[in-house]
Amino acid sequence: MKFTVIGGTGLIGSQVVQKLTTAGHQAAPAAPSTGVDLITGEGLEQALDGAEGVINLANSPTFDEASLEFFRASMHNLLAAGQRAGVRHQVILSIVGVDQVPQLDYYRAKTLQEDLLRQGPTPYSIVRATQFFEFMDAVLSWTSDDDTVRLPATPIQPIASADVVDAVVEVATGAPLQGIHEVAGPDVFPLDELGRVTLAAQKDARTVVTDAQAGLFGAITGDALLPGPHAHLASTHYQDWVQKAG
Repeated sequence: MKFTVIGGTGLIGSQVVQKLTTAGHQAAPAAPSTGVDLITGEGLEQALDGAEGVINLANSPTFDEASLEFFRASMHNLLAAGQRAGVRHQVILSIVGVDQVPQLDYYRAKTLQEDLLRQGPTPYSIVRATQFFEFMDAVLSWTSDDDTVRLPATPIQPIASADVVDAVVEVATGAPLQGIHEVAGPDVFPLDELGRVTLAAQKDARTVVTDAQAGLFGAITGDALLPGPHAHLASTHYQDWVQKAG
């Protein structure tokens, strides 16, 4: 099959392109660096020419209210261009629990993206993943100083990006789901405890202080970010991954 991978030069996108290519498919990355602008539509027609499937991994440059307009404009342009190009399957990567956290601008924006895809003209699939292992350093940096990192005890079930890639490729190369496929890692952690595991593996002497209001995830209550009972659980454990990465 021939795929266009929107955001195909990023953390997930570059791995998706490689995995599809290794499996014998044609996979062309589309990103600003390849001349594609989702907001203006520049380069989209050429990028989608001949594509049977589109895998949309593009991300908003911000996590604030502006992300709503990014996903509104990008989905409008991508769905319209895909219809003109005869694309038969549109796939997006979203977030487990995204529609359970309306108090976060970015999660509302991703929910909007899902809704626009469902209402669009092309058969679709949504892959919802939990938080990536690779993002933990960024999460730690949001609320840290020289001595401490403040994190809430929000339960999360993180997943390795390579396992997300496997799920995206499996879904994209199959029949459109007209629904959602959830993926998560095998283990649940309170976020503050995951911070302690990460710092220990990195031999970082900072202390994690539990703070229910700290950072982006401080706004999330309960088990909103945990997958449902039918989610596919990947096999990579965070403790094993962070020891190798750290």
